[in-house]
Amino acid sequence: MPNSAIRSDLALRIAAQLAEARERTLALIAPLSDDDLARQHDPLMGPIIWDVGHIGHFEELWLRQNVDGEIRFAEMPGTYNPFEHPRRTRGGLDYPPRQQMLDLLAEIRARVLDRLESVDFENGNAFVRGGYVYSMVLQHEYQHNETMLQTCQLKQGAAYVAPRRWSVPQPSMAIEKGRMVRFSGEAMVGTEDRSEAYDNERPRHLVRLRPFLIDVAPVTNGDYVAFMDAGGYTQRSLWSDAGWAWLSEAKLDSPKYWYKEAGEWHTRHMDRSGPIDARRPVCHVSFYEAEAYARWAGKRLPNELEWEVAASWDESQGTNRKFPWGDEQPTHRDANVDQLSFETAPVGAYPRNVSPLGCYGMIGDVWEWTSSDFTGYPGFEVFPYPEYSETFFGSEYKVLRGGSWATRPGAIRNSFRNWDYPIRRQIFSGFRCAIDD
Repeated sequence: MPNSAIRSDLALRIAAQLAEARERTLALIAPLSDDDLARQHDPLMGPIIWDVGHIGHFEELWLRQNVDGEIRFAEMPGTYNPFEHPRRTRGGLDYPPRQQMLDLLAEIRARVLDRLESVDFENGNAFVRGGYVYSMVLQHEYQHNETMLQTCQLKQGAAYVAPRRWSVPQPSMAIEKGRMVRFSGEAMVGTEDRSEAYDNERPRHLVRLRPFLIDVAPVTNGDYVAFMDAGGYTQRSLWSDAGWAWLSEAKLDSPKYWYKEAGEWHTRHMDRSGPIDARRPVCHVSFYEAEAYARWAGKRLPNELEWEVAASWDESQGTNRKFPWGDEQPTHRDANVDQLSFETAPVGAYPRNVSPLGCYGMIGDVWEWTSSDFTGYPGFEVFPYPEYSETFFGSEYKVLRGGSWATRPGAIRNSFRNWDYPIRRQIFSGFRCAIDD
């Protein structure tokens, strides 16, 4: 609950947002046993208790210590410093019992709220002005919620029971199969926002794009089965050298969590399994799988500038939209985000989720792979710490856009840039295709 001594409207809003974020984190771990919380279920992910501790210590670092002066990310306590302890090593660390960890989070939160009473949002340091650092910490917790859900999907033993709150709607708009839309010319990408946007989203800048066509809808399960039935996983010509080397070693023939039963493809979503729905976006595919599909279809993956223009550029107004439908924060009538039923929705289920160019579903359902390496925009400046973005710049990571069903509304927008290794499949990732025109 917000501290009664907090008076400013901004501080009251921040306190309420912090409380809501923590409520969601605690709800996600509530179904887990102490053993499941502390166990490393897969080398790809650390124990969920690590995420919980990291959330708390990140908050302590930035919302109590850093509001009084510059603090470096390296001052994060060793156990919860991701650079000191990569995911594969976190299973061997010592963690406090669940209740002790929760008590620690409550103590940190109390100190943060006490300090919030006297924060000067107008004249404080650059991290504090306008409440930016609080937005950053909120987004950090939101993002770890999605990471925790990835781990829950990987969980060994009894499946994670979804704390279901609603079911996704059925399609209410028809989208012509295979339809693409065209763009050519100049547009703005990125943002100058300093209330919530990360440094890698800035600066806003003009780009001139060669003519291209982009899919109106993401690639669906039905589309992807056609690729598989055509021998997509066995045709060397469809795969890049790196992709074929990965596929040969991994020996895969379908998206992650897919399996065949009585000759039909099925999939698992947490504690539920069943036949795939051909109408839903394909999920849990790597960049290499997306790239091979696109080549099979006679297309390619869009680069991230093409993706953002297709999602945000309103040519009639000469400006970018924050979301495909406008600047209003996503709700459950707009897009399949922040969803605890743990599934994608059939294409066409969210008629408001259409960009000015005419692309459907560019926010929510699945993160969409692009062909772009993760690098800084022209004029990039680190803020507030290099370990969020700059440390990861280079050809090792590919950019994903748009968020997924597991993404919280406060952690997604058209300009938001995610990134991961091209082999990753535990993320809630899909794609759409493009072609040169």
